Amino acid sequence: MVVGGAVRDAHLGATARDVDWLVRDPATAARELADATAGALVALDPERGHWRVVWGAGDAAVTWDLAAPDPPGDPADPAVVAADLARRDLTINALAFRPATGEVADPTRGLADLRRGWVRAVARENLWADPLRAWRVVRFAAQLGFRVEPRTRAWVQALARAIADGAVALPAPERLGAELDDTIATPVAGRAFAALDDLGLLAPVLPELTDGRGVAQGGLHHLDVLRHQLEALQQLVDAFPDAELALRWATLLHDVGKPPTRAPGGVTEEGLVLRARFHGHDAVGAELAAAALRRLRRPRVTVARVQDLVAAHMRPLPEDARGARRFVHRLRPLLPDLLRLMLADREAARGRGASAAARRRYRERVGLVLAALAEPPPPAPLVDGHELMHALGIAPGPRVGELLAAIAEARALGDLGTREEALAYARRLQAGR
Repeated sequence: MVVGGAVRDAHLGATARDVDWLVRDPATAARELADATAGALVALDPERGHWRVVWGAGDAAVTWDLAAPDPPGDPADPAVVAADLARRDLTINALAFRPATGEVADPTRGLADLRRGWVRAVARENLWADPLRAWRVVRFAAQLGFRVEPRTRAWVQALARAIADGAVALPAPERLGAELDDTIATPVAGRAFAALDDLGLLAPVLPELTDGRGVAQGGLHHLDVLRHQLEALQQLVDAFPDAELALRWATLLHDVGKPPTRAPGGVTEEGLVLRARFHGHDAVGAELAAAALRRLRRPRVTVARVQDLVAAHMRPLPEDARGARRFVHRLRPLLPDLLRLMLADREAARGRGASAAARRRYRERVGLVLAALAEPPPPAPLVDGHELMHALGIAPGPRVGELLAAIAEARALGDLGTREEALAYARRLQAGR
């Protein structure tokens, strides 16, 4: 029997590349399938009878997961299949298909929910048996464009309260992280994370984000810090549907440094009204974002990329071509993702200080950076450290790196073009030190 998501996707007209099978003897069936397809055999959980066969590679790979029914029994017995499906998370996943006969098993009316566009839990106790399923409710609604059925919504909220009270333990962090990755990868990522917040599922996993609730900003901003970040994420995925995970995470978390750095506004003795300030929130936020993603066991490369993007998101955009070349030279490894984050941040701001003219000027500055980014980067360096030390008579140390960096930037700006000009520039810098 084919069960779960592959049956759901087939009824939605989608092609499934992950297919779950209920079989009597998973180990034997998996070995036979691997031999027949020359696929890779993976023992997911041999003690519980969970095996996997992967055929192909990359986006074309097909994965077959094989397991025995739970509770145990003969998959040919409709009662055994119905009992297994009754233990699953959502009705739209509690479907089975028997290829030999074309029979579909739908004991929880999942097909009707597919037609209705509902995400409905099979049973309250199924959610509580694995609390991660609460987050899956939101993820499936976001992926499929469905609504959460009202009673399921109430069950999820009750489970979230139990988690917040400490009566129910959070799922393992790596499972939560993977589930949140799937959620943030959807076309409605910002709205999906807003739904997590509305259900009480955001604060237990990302308190750095919900700390922004009620933190007013003023100026360009019309939303509090939390809602601004959710809106920025949605602006990002609307404008750049192909945005990668690290950029999506950086956009969601770009202002988590604001609550701990907030300096309240007030009125000066002269009667001047000052709005709240958040000095250093980019640096603080970069550390908080990285800590949150490490806690969720996200890959190191993702954490590092998010940290760098958040740290740089307040860099002022250049006003002319020369400044654009300097901006690109200093931040090239983060481009164009940094620009996408900055645009999403700006588009999510609609406060009194925002205007159509200001947004237009902002986009013009982004255009300057894009034009500079399109220019080919300089080839090999004009001089290396050994040449520099010999020409200037200086010893190895940090100063050599500083001079090489200054030469590279001057060259990127078009001020230097030859080895002799580079050495002369270095001598002037060293003399002026």
